[in-house]
Amino acid sequence: MGVGIPECLAQLDIRKSVVGLATGAGAIYLLYKAIKAAIRCQPPICTASPICIARECPGPGERALPQEAPTSEASTVGGLKGLAIERERHGRDSGELRRLLNSLECKQDEYAKSMILHSITRCVYLLEAEASACTADDIRLVGSMLDDKANSVKIQALNTLKAFSGIRKFRLKIQEHSIKVLELISTIWDSELHIAGLRLLNNLPLPDFVHPQLRRVMPALMEILQSDYILAQVQATRLLSHLAQKNDLLYDILNCQVHSNFLSLFQSSQPGSLLFEVLVFAERLSEGRNSPHYHAVQWHYNEQSLHEALFGEESRLADRLLSLVIHPEEEVQIQACKVIVSLQCPPDLGARPSSCQPSSSYFTN
Repeated sequence: MGVGIPECLAQLDIRKSVVGLATGAGAIYLLYKAIKAAIRCQPPICTASPICIARECPGPGERALPQEAPTSEASTVGGLKGLAIERERHGRDSGELRRLLNSLECKQDEYAKSMILHSITRCVYLLEAEASACTADDIRLVGSMLDDKANSVKIQALNTLKAFSGIRKFRLKIQEHSIKVLELISTIWDSELHIAGLRLLNNLPLPDFVHPQLRRVMPALMEILQSDYILAQVQATRLLSHLAQKNDLLYDILNCQVHSNFLSLFQSSQPGSLLFEVLVFAERLSEGRNSPHYHAVQWHYNEQSLHEALFGEESRLADRLLSLVIHPEEEVQIQACKVIVSLQCPPDLGARPSSCQPSSSYFTN
């Protein structure tokens, strides 16, 4: 039975539409497969790049696959088996920290070194077993970064040494860099460097061989204490409080020259964290002045010294302390009371000439 020309044309249009739809669907399907394959594709790990290695190290809240982790292992729920932290938890070494330290030995630019050191610091805190497996040579390598020209590298190296100082076996090795750290703090005026260096020193038992260098940098420490950077001021005060307990350093601290407005550090408007540390510092100094060892020598101080600002006849420290007794923060109140008590001279020293008597008599009256 024959078919007319109009019917043939209509059928041809239908077939073209069907073929067009099929072709379009095929194209969409191919595009979908390409996108899906791209998503599944893992980018190659650029082991030759120290920056890439640094970015692979998992930090707080970060997760990264170690290089040797197989794809099937990474595809598990959450990829937990491939995480460096999880691998260490199961007694396996991820190798992240070792790769970072090895990459630090190569010649890198400022940015790369800073980034690698920053990642090493985080790995030391997170991968305890791998950090404990490091050697004295690794500490020496990190310490050598303190001689870098860039302050950013010095700061990151200080942070890394601070992280390693939490491991007991490395403390003696890190102590060898104490003099270098003190030199950096006293010669470079950078608040971030001050904070990093002082945090490291406050986390280490400073040996006696560092005391001569401490005497030389005492004015710099006092300047940091009187700066406008709260975190640096807090760290400097903590270090000075510790040093005030050393008999051979007490006079050097008390004779340091201070600004005329030094007692503004005892104003209630100061942050509570700083006020507390300053009050602890004042208490340690007062206790040191009351010790028999201190009274065995007749000391002389310059007019702008810390001693005169705190304990001199014209000092207004007593007024500041009395105002802090009603401070909103309880720990500041308690510490202010402790300083007031420490300013009372011991009975057996009452007959001896002592510069602490004016402060004592003020509170007695």
